[in-house]
Amino acid sequence: MSDIRKSLVDIVGERGVSDAPEELWFYSRDPGVLAPHRPDYVVAPKTTEEVQKIVQLAGRENIPVVPMGNGMSLAGLVIPLKGGIVLDMKRMNKILEVNHMARYVVVEGGTSQGALKAYLQKNHPTLRHSIPDAPSTTTIAANVSLHGQGRLTNQYGFNSDMVTGLEVVLPTGEICRIGSPSIGPYWISKGPTLPDLSGLFLGWLGCTGVITKVGLKLYPNKKIRDAELFVTDRVDLIPHILYKLTHLEMLEDINVWFQPKPLMFMGNYHITVFFTGDTEEEVEFKRKMVWDCLQEYMDSKDGGFMSIQYMKSMLLEMPGRNIADFADVPKGGGFEYSGPIAPIEHFPQYAAKVVELAAKYNVLYASTARLISGGHSMMYSISFAFNRSDTAMMERVEQALTEATAFALDMGGIPWKPNFKEQKMTLEKMEPNARKLLLMIKKNLDPQGIMNPGNWEVNS
Repeated sequence: MSDIRKSLVDIVGERGVSDAPEELWFYSRDPGVLAPHRPDYVVAPKTTEEVQKIVQLAGRENIPVVPMGNGMSLAGLVIPLKGGIVLDMKRMNKILEVNHMARYVVVEGGTSQGALKAYLQKNHPTLRHSIPDAPSTTTIAANVSLHGQGRLTNQYGFNSDMVTGLEVVLPTGEICRIGSPSIGPYWISKGPTLPDLSGLFLGWLGCTGVITKVGLKLYPNKKIRDAELFVTDRVDLIPHILYKLTHLEMLEDINVWFQPKPLMFMGNYHITVFFTGDTEEEVEFKRKMVWDCLQEYMDSKDGGFMSIQYMKSMLLEMPGRNIADFADVPKGGGFEYSGPIAPIEHFPQYAAKVVELAAKYNVLYASTARLISGGHSMMYSISFAFNRSDTAMMERVEQALTEATAFALDMGGIPWKPNFKEQKMTLEKMEPNARKLLLMIKKNLDPQGIMNPGNWEVNS
């Protein structure tokens, strides 16, 4: 093992390698409820070529490699389940290109959401990217690799749908470019009109390669951004309200949420509607369309708009920080969630299930649903908070989340950011030939099984 450490130091330098116990402790866990596993080394490369040499060394020595962005997924996706090397990508943080007219950016694999947001605000203030509701240190490559979502998801789909090209280091050590950058200098398309190879890496959670560069679509940054909050106590109306709102085809983001604390929110379902414009007239027109759209529910006394002046600044934050507030309600600073992708008509069933699970396992819940691609689906968040010093509470949360995933699969939902246990449940539910296809892809791309082993392990 000392020879391996020396080889890693030769690749990235002494400051880029650690096997110190306190650092291995830190990289053995994430903020969620899954048990930690210690890596053998933490390595922080600065170039694609260094990543390539690390992967080649790992292949020769048959050492697991776990690529890591900021480790904030909550689902244990970068816990090194079988030890090996955690590849901390945060030193690869350059913004390489912004094509203003074609509206795309190219960044290195460790570039954070916050760094790109600040760069665009300073240098290209008329452009923006889809910012997830995660800490600003969350990396872009990690976010797209797990099909992240953000403030433009209702309009344009998952953040992975906004990828325009990839550079990856394959498990065998080759450097490969995906999409239009494989043909020429422009990062304009990950797939059409070529065969779309990006699906070999997006969603695979680092099991098929290391993303070292990402091309990402940018969108107009409107001068004004505003929100409205509609409230109803009838869960059965939520799918119909969402359908009507998405039919307007003009809203940036739509979230539905309910929670028992603070007490002013108990018993109601809240729909936050975000919209943008370059003029006050445009914004007011969209506001009127939203109000007119939901007028029938106000007339029937089944719902109404709530004043949000006191919390508008919080609602308009990007990324939103109120999720972190929920984590500390049990005075322990932890939360985790199951987030199935489901049809919007299933909202009432999921809403009932989260309340049922919270009561069954004696944990605090909060629930949010975000609309995807104009209402083609929703991401339904079944969230539970916990006290990190209370092991029994964490175990109850883990059991509740496992049951939530089983419920989602029975309902025909697709788990989002599934941990290794939920991945196995998903694979068991999957049609056999689809499972065989996943096995073929994994075996061909990663013949030694060194990339983030324990995740998406497909058995024949």
